[in-house]
Amino acid sequence: MSAVRPLSPVEARVLGTLMEKARTVPDSYPLTLNMVVTGCNQKTTRDPIMQLDDAQAQLALDALKVLALVFETSGGRVTRYEHNFQRIYGVPEQSAVVLGLLMLRGPQTAGELRINTERWYKFADISSVEGFLEELQDRAEEKGGPLVVKLPRAPGTREQRWAHLLCGPVDMAQAASESEARMPGAGELSHLQARIDALEQEVSQLRETVQKLCSELGLSQGGQM
Repeated sequence: MSAVRPLSPVEARVLGTLMEKARTVPDSYPLTLNMVVTGCNQKTTRDPIMQLDDAQAQLALDALKVLALVFETSGGRVTRYEHNFQRIYGVPEQSAVVLGLLMLRGPQTAGELRINTERWYKFADISSVEGFLEELQDRAEEKGGPLVVKLPRAPGTREQRWAHLLCGPVDMAQAASESEARMPGAGELSHLQARIDALEQEVSQLRETVQKLCSELGLSQGGQM
């Protein structure tokens, strides 16, 4: 297939929302315009958080219809919309799930994707997620080219994150700065360590108290006489 033009962030959010709801709330799918807007503007499982209005969502739906990525369903008094993602991009279910999550939640590691896709599709393990990511990264040009890219490893992390390319090439410098911004600062780390130390001390004191009570009552710590 020929490559689809890069999507706008709003188009990607609308498309990802349709893909999500088709799998997580099939009884409500296809979606009305109002349902699309509500799904796009969710405060959870979305990164970045958006605040789209009906007009913005409708423009995105109309643009996606031109690309054959979305179509209207017939019948009923209210127009409803379905996605046509897999057919247009020519990818299997597992790859579509990974791409949909990346569109909705931004760059993620393979481990995060495996957890976050639970309601969409249950991958056997992280290696299976990595396998589909690598296939999408190595996708041949005659099929439209790569659909994901592995981002540089962020300082202090073990796993690299993946990003989708449906909106065009990723700005690696920006991705790196965003990744660093997610890392806790020195002050936050110091605060967390202080809380851990305090909790450890409290647990130690509680253990000593329990041991003392058990000794006075002639009980073992297992609660036996």
